[in-house]
Amino acid sequence: MSTSLLSVKDLRVSFKGDSGWSPVVHDISFNIEAGKTVAIVGESGSGKSVTSLALMRLLQAGASRIEGEIRFDGKVLNQLPEAGMRALRGNEIAMIFQEPMTSLNPSLTIGFQLAEVLMTHRGMTRAQAEAEAVRLMERVRIPSAASRVKDYPHRLSGGMRQRVMIAMALACKPKLLIADEPTTALDVTIQAQILDLIRELQREEGMSVLFITHDMGVVAEIADETIVMLHGRIVEQGLTEEVFGKPEHPYTRALLSAVPKLGSMSGEPIPKKFEEIDRTTGLPIAKPDEAAAAQPDPAQKAVLEVVNLRKYFDIHTGIFRRVSGRVHAVENVSFDIRPGETLALVGESGCGKSTTGRAIMRLSDPTGGEIRLNGENILKLDDNGFRPHRRSMQLIFQDPFASLNPSMKVGDAIAEPMIAHGIMSGKAARERVSELLHQVGLDPSAAERFPHEFSGGQRQRIAIARALSLRPKLIVADEAVSALDVSIKAQVINLMLDLQKELGLAFLFISHDMAVVERVSHRVAVMYLGEIVEIGNRADIFGNPQHPYTKRLLSAVPVPDPARRLSRPELQVSELKSPVRPAGYVAPHKTMRQISAGHFVQEWGAEWAA
Repeated sequence: MSTSLLSVKDLRVSFKGDSGWSPVVHDISFNIEAGKTVAIVGESGSGKSVTSLALMRLLQAGASRIEGEIRFDGKVLNQLPEAGMRALRGNEIAMIFQEPMTSLNPSLTIGFQLAEVLMTHRGMTRAQAEAEAVRLMERVRIPSAASRVKDYPHRLSGGMRQRVMIAMALACKPKLLIADEPTTALDVTIQAQILDLIRELQREEGMSVLFITHDMGVVAEIADETIVMLHGRIVEQGLTEEVFGKPEHPYTRALLSAVPKLGSMSGEPIPKKFEEIDRTTGLPIAKPDEAAAAQPDPAQKAVLEVVNLRKYFDIHTGIFRRVSGRVHAVENVSFDIRPGETLALVGESGCGKSTTGRAIMRLSDPTGGEIRLNGENILKLDDNGFRPHRRSMQLIFQDPFASLNPSMKVGDAIAEPMIAHGIMSGKAARERVSELLHQVGLDPSAAERFPHEFSGGQRQRIAIARALSLRPKLIVADEAVSALDVSIKAQVINLMLDLQKELGLAFLFISHDMAVVERVSHRVAVMYLGEIVEIGNRADIFGNPQHPYTKRLLSAVPVPDPARRLSRPELQVSELKSPVRPAGYVAPHKTMRQISAGHFVQEWGAEWAA
C-alpha cells in the first residue's frame, strides 16, 4: 500500500479585506504519492496558484488565513514554526514561480543566486557551489553557461530566466517540486526537454511534482492525476486518462474543447477564431462560425519590410573593456508584412526573435540592414523624424510586469500614449481607457488599480489595451498570449483577429506556441541562431516542413491526449549552439532554396544530418 508524500485535506484559504474575510479556496482535498505528478488546471483566478502558495506558507501573515490540514512527509506544515518551514523550503520542497523576473534578484548575478541555494541547503563551499551552478545551467540547456553565470537577470530572455528558476528549484533534489506555470515562457523544444528532465529526476530521486498550468497538452504529457479548479473549488479530479477521455463536468469539457490542437487548421485557408468559455459559468459560448479575417491582398504594398537586418551585442573583457567578441543575435533577417496579414516568428528562446521585434521598434539600434515602414527606411530618421511613425507601430511586451510602471495606475498607463502623442486628454482619454479595458475583458474600474493587484494574465491584457490605444497599423506581439489561460487567450486572440479584419492591422506574432501560431497566422518564419531557416505560407510550414529544425519544433509540440504519451517519438536533443562569435567574424552567405510559391528554406549542412 502506497503512502502519500503530500496530503491536503479540506484546505480553505481566505484573504482579509475591508468587509472581513473573503474565502478564495474552498475545502479542497488531494494526495500526491512519492514519484507521482498531479496537475492542477483552471482559469486565471481559479485559486490554483493561491493553493500552491498556501502549501509553501508564502501568503502574507495577518492578511491571509489557511485552514484545514497540509501534511508533508509526516509533518503538518500549517502547524510548523517558521524556522521549520524555512528548513523545508528550497530543500525538501522547491517551487518554480510563474514570473521569473519577480523571483530573481536583479542586483545579483545568476551564478551567485544559484550558488547561494547550494551553500545554504547542501553545505557546499563557494567554489563547489559555483561549479555546480554551471552544471545545473548546462542541464537546462542555457548556452555558454560558464560565461552566463556572470550575467544579471535583465540580460537574459524570458525563457532563459525561467530556465534559471528551474535549475534553482532542482538544485537540492527536492522530494516535492511545486511548479507554477514553469514552462509558460519556454518554446516547445525546451519545454519538452524540461518535462523530460523532471521525469528523469522523478525516476532517479522518486521526486513528486505538483504541476500548475493552463496548457492541457503539458498536462496530458506529464500528469498521472489531474485536478480541475473553478472559482476556488475542485470541480473534477481523477486519473489524467479518465479526465481527458471521459470528462464529467461541463467546465472540463469546455476547457478541453477550447484547447488549440496542432493540425486543426488543415484545409483552412485563413485564420480562424477560437471557441470561447464564459468565465462566470465555465460553459462554452455559442458563436456563429464567421470568417476571422480576409486573405491579405498580394497587390497591396507592404506596411513593413525588413531587409538583411543584423543585430550584434559587443562582449567586453579586460581592464580596458576591449571588444573580444560579439553575440550575433540577428543575422541577415529579411521579410515583409502586408496590411491585414499576420506573420508569425517562431524559434527557441534566445534565437533572436524578440531582438528582431525590438529592433523593428527601434528600442535597440540594429547593427545593419533596413527597416522600411510604409516604404520609408526608419533607421535613417532621427528621433524627431521617427516620432510620428511610433503611432503606426506598437509592441506588446513579453513580460507585462516589467513593462508596466508599478507606481502608475493602469488607467494612466493606458492613457499615457494617447496623451503623449496629443491625440486626446481628460474625459475623452478616460472614456477611451474604459472602452479598451472592456475590449480586453477587464472591468473599467480596473483603471484605478495598480499592476501588482492583478494576476499575470490580467497584466498582459492591460499591456494589450495600451498597445491598441493609438490604433496602430502594425503590432509586434512578443509572446502576447503565452501567460494567458485558454479562455482569455481565446478572447484576446479573437479580439486581435477582429481588429485585424476591421482595421487592416498587420501583426508580427512572436510566439513559441505552435498550435496558436497555426491558428492565427497567414505566414510563418522559423528562426534558429539569429537566422530565418524557413519561411512560407502557414499551410506549407505546418503541412510540408523542409528544414530539420522546423521538423524538430513541430515534433516537440505536446498533444492534449494522454493516450499518445508513450507513442510519441523521442525528441532529438542537440546542444544549443552559442551565438557568440569572434570580434571580426563575418557570417557566410546562406542560400535560400524555393520549395513552392512563397515557401523558402535555407540550405543546411552536415550539422543537421541525423
